Formats: sequence, structure tokens, C-alpha cells
Amino acid sequence: MLFASFDLVSALATLAACLVSLTLLLAVSQQLWQLRWAATRDKTCKLPIPKGSMGFPLIGETFHWLLQVFSKIFSHEALESYLPKIQLVIKDTLRAWSSEPEPINVYHEAQKLTFRMAIRVLLGFRIPDEELGRLFEVYQQFVENVFSLPVDLPFSGYRKGIRARETLQKGLEKAIQEKLQNTQGKDYADALDILIESGKEHGKELTMQELKDGTLELIFAAYATTASASTSLIMQLLKHPRVLEKLREELRSKGILHNGCICEGSLRLDNINGLQYLDCVIKEVLRLFTPISGGYRTVLQTFELDGFQIPKGWSVMYSIRDTHDTAPVFKDVDVFDPDRFGQGRSEDKEGRFHYLPFGGGVRTCLGKHLAKLFLKALAIELASTSRFELATRTFPKITLVPVVHPVDGLKVKFFGLDSNQNEILTGTDAMLGATV
Repeated sequence: MLFASFDLVSALATLAACLVSLTLLLAVSQQLWQLRWAATRDKTCKLPIPKGSMGFPLIGETFHWLLQVFSKIFSHEALESYLPKIQLVIKDTLRAWSSEPEPINVYHEAQKLTFRMAIRVLLGFRIPDEELGRLFEVYQQFVENVFSLPVDLPFSGYRKGIRARETLQKGLEKAIQEKLQNTQGKDYADALDILIESGKEHGKELTMQELKDGTLELIFAAYATTASASTSLIMQLLKHPRVLEKLREELRSKGILHNGCICEGSLRLDNINGLQYLDCVIKEVLRLFTPISGGYRTVLQTFELDGFQIPKGWSVMYSIRDTHDTAPVFKDVDVFDPDRFGQGRSEDKEGRFHYLPFGGGVRTCLGKHLAKLFLKALAIELASTSRFELATRTFPKITLVPVVHPVDGLKVKFFGLDSNQNEILTGTDAMLGATV
């Protein structure tokens, strides 16, 4: 009994010592960070620096891809070549959703859709559906653990993420090798083609590791945020049937939609860009439900903000959501109102940085035109060939982490309709296999 009491006291003493040591370590670290914070002030500026939270920096902003390459990947010509393939991927997906006897989880299915679009269209990989499904599951595990603490222990999120990344890169390497060996039947240059050719133009033959890293980065860029925005689009069309009907009216007036069918050859990039109300709907979805909260920038020149100096060299974070919520140019900021972007009001034109769903400045999102094109193509298909209804009594709440999405994923029942209001049969695998 005496030894048991002694063991308990010893354990408590050890725990107390650990807590005291940890507290002292944090206190010393905080003081050192405060000294570093103060040392960065611009001594030529008399203004004080803001107090701030003295928080520890965890995540920085990295950018290591050539601007010229991305400019080619997301150019007008490239988007024009991607468009027919994007349409096929969306059509096939909506038919699959409509064939499901039970409601689908829109957010989860939208993640599959954007992953498939990145693999089949952006990268031009011809991966069988079964293998593509397995690759998606691995990719999800990678994404779920990408921001884990760097503690390499068994069953830790970090270890799971590393293993998922290794498995993912093996699958990507196989797809890249098959793509390099089989160049027959291609009718457009995808992002990976442009990447490889750009390397050759600069006298650099990209290694397999560089190709895998570039491929993974392109998938990452096209995946989560586009899935988030796609889910938000579907939810707003469900909430606002008048907006959906107005979309259909615009499609009819432009000769795109006739007798419940999309007219063949009508969906060209210039035609889609000319759909003004559709553009307003997408803008409003991105204003009210911006997928990410903000971004990071490095201060290039000391400036003043509310009486404080923000020194050159500091890393600062800007909030997209707070900007949209507080910008004085937007009336009734909590109301979904696409007409605010119409010609009569043009609320986004009254200031330079009041509306920035893709960031701003020279480092704005380079893939924004592809993202908007995908959302517009999705909206056109939803308005033209689908009927869908909420499968729950009320709309779900929205969570903002890691990106904006409904807490239950948004349960929706889809009914595909043809021109005679009959259910559309599921498309065959061959439809995509021959063209994408």
C-alpha cells in the first residue's frame, strides 16, 4: 500500500514537472517571438507596430511554379479545348446521380466530380473508372492529413498522409508513363502536355518526380475549392427556384436551350461568356460562399493601417469573407441576389478590392477562369437536363473548415429529364473513354 501511494505521488510529481517545464518553454518562446516581432519594425517610420496576438507562425504561402506555364494552361485557347471534355464529364456525372435510387451526398459527389475533371480533362489521363475510384479514395486520405502535425508516429495523421502520398504518386507515375507512351487519338493539348512542352522550350527535360509533383499540385488546385463552390451553387439553386428559372429563360433566349435539350454546337466559350445572368449567379455564389477564408501576402513596402505601421517583410493575412461581408458597395450582404452584379447595379464595379473570391493583385488565382467555366458548365447542365430536390426537411448548416461546405454534405435527389420529361439512362463508360 505504501509503495502504491509512493508511485502515485511520483507520477503526479513527474506530471507537474512536465507541465511546469512546458509552461516555462512556452513563456520563453513567447518572449523570444515578441523580441523578433519588435525587431522587425521599420525604424524610419515613427508609427507603432500593432500589438497583435503574438501568435506563432504555422503556415506560410509557397509558390514555385512558372507563371508562364500556368498562363498557357489557363489561356483562352486552352479553356476552349477543355470545354467539350468538361461537358462530357458533367453530363456523365449528372446521369449517374439521377440513376441513384437514394439521395446523394452532393459535397462528396462534387469532390469526385472535380477530381475526375482534373484527372480526365486537365491532365488527360485515361484511367479506368474502377482504378480512378481507388485513386480518389487515396487522394482524399492525403488531403485529410495534409495539414497534420509533423509527428511521424504509427497511426498518426502525418504517417497516414505520407503513405497516401506515396501510393498516390505511384498511381500518378503509372498514368504519366502510359500517357507518354500513348499519344495517339489526342485532339487537344492538356495541362500536362503544356507543362512538358514548356520545359523543353526552356531547355529542361522534366524528371518523373517533377512531373508527379506538378501533377499533384494541379489536382490539388482544382479539387477542394471547386467542389465547395459546386455544392454551394446547387444549394442556392434549390433555395431559389426563380433564379433557376431565370437561368433557363436566358438559355432559351440565347438559343442554347430548346425543348428541354441543349442545342448541338451552342456551348462555345464565347457563347458561355456572353450569358450575363449566368455570370451574375456564379459571382453571387462566390461572394456569399467563398470556398476559402483568405490568403497570405508579404509586405513589400511599409504602410500605415489604422495608425499603426505594417513593416516591410511582414507576412500578413487578408480575409476574403470579411471583405465581402463588410464591403460598403454590397447592399443586403446576407441576401442571395445575383442581380446585384447586373448592368443596372454593378455593385462589384464600385471598388477595386471589394470583391475578390480568387484573391487579388499579381498573385490572384491563376485557375480562376477554369473554375468559373466549370461552374458555368455545371449550372447550364443543371438548368437544362436535371430536376433535383432537397431530401431533408431543412437546409443544413454551413461549416467553413477546411473549405465552405454543408455539415451533412447536402442530401439531394436527382431526376434526369430529357425533352419529353422522361428519366435519362446512365451513360456508358465508352462515352468518355473515346473522347477524354
